Amino acid sequence: MRVLERSAEFGEIGAGLQLAPNATRVLGRLWLLEQVIDLGVLPRRLVCHNALTGQELTSLDLGEDFRRRFGGPYVVMHRGDLLDVLLTACQAEPCVVLESGKDVITVQDSADRVQATCADGTTAAAAALIGADGLRSTVRGLFSDDEPICSGYVAYRGAVPTDQAARLSSLDDVVLWIGPGLHFVQYPLRRGELYNQVAVFRSEEYTEGREDWGGPEELDRAFSVCCPQVREALPSLGRDRRWPMFDREPIAEWTAGRVALLGDAAHPMLQYLAQGACQALEDAAAVGHAFGRHIAGPSTLDAVGNAFRAYQEARGAQAERVQRNARLWGDIWHVDGVAMMLRDELFTQRAIDDYRYIDWLY
Repeated sequence: MRVLERSAEFGEIGAGLQLAPNATRVLGRLWLLEQVIDLGVLPRRLVCHNALTGQELTSLDLGEDFRRRFGGPYVVMHRGDLLDVLLTACQAEPCVVLESGKDVITVQDSADRVQATCADGTTAAAAALIGADGLRSTVRGLFSDDEPICSGYVAYRGAVPTDQAARLSSLDDVVLWIGPGLHFVQYPLRRGELYNQVAVFRSEEYTEGREDWGGPEELDRAFSVCCPQVREALPSLGRDRRWPMFDREPIAEWTAGRVALLGDAAHPMLQYLAQGACQALEDAAAVGHAFGRHIAGPSTLDAVGNAFRAYQEARGAQAERVQRNARLWGDIWHVDGVAMMLRDELFTQRAIDDYRYIDWLY
């Protein structure tokens, strides 16, 4: 296996991510879960508050009953820590070759091989190619001429040493504050040494057609209506970089011939279900399983095609459902007026052991 990475080195920016049981089960099968848990945090609960009033609306216990039901724990960790675990595991495998600084700009598929050409002029040929090149995937162009869709929302995120966080929620919980056109997330990372925070809001400047929309001043205006817990936490959030939020419409086919897509290249989604990394890990497991079943001998076009079709059949419908529900959950979080009152009433009436909204996902 040969990995071509466009960045100059294998590294990860950003801050925290959430690994639900559908992802930690995969990591367990790869014998990596203990390392992930050691570098992360096992939160006690997922907790949802109204960002305007501060009222706790509902929570999900992540303890033993949860783990038994879903076959794995819920872990929060730094993105860079997860990458380090995966990178170290790959480096220990003689059959894995890792090459950085290789920006793939074209892919040519033929009956006997598929070839990738990089921006530096080098080429790589193989029996199969998997495009895991993200939201703005080059490889996706073989399957669709669609473009990323801007949601009009922007995210600010970052992690700071826990003792430098302006306002902490419980260090045992993943805490979500939801309000009209905005939400705020807090949780610990790296054994509690870091505190991760994410602020997301709908940009009026984007709606007005301004080019430089969603800046720090608009961030402060958007969250000025929130309860003291949220307003006081905001100053320790990084302001030097922001992430406009995009996804794409689902596409019917991710595979053709000797080429397939994986992760955000196949099904980029908004972050409201915290499933981007989880879905990519599920994809990787499904690819491995499909190749184990269908590539017993030479990697002929038929054998590779059968493996990729099995992968698509295993993952396509579920990943599309997650994409579409991520948008829906964002709409639910961000409602205002009477709709917000009805949502809050529904959430507060939810039984603590009611798993109906997540059984299909985890």
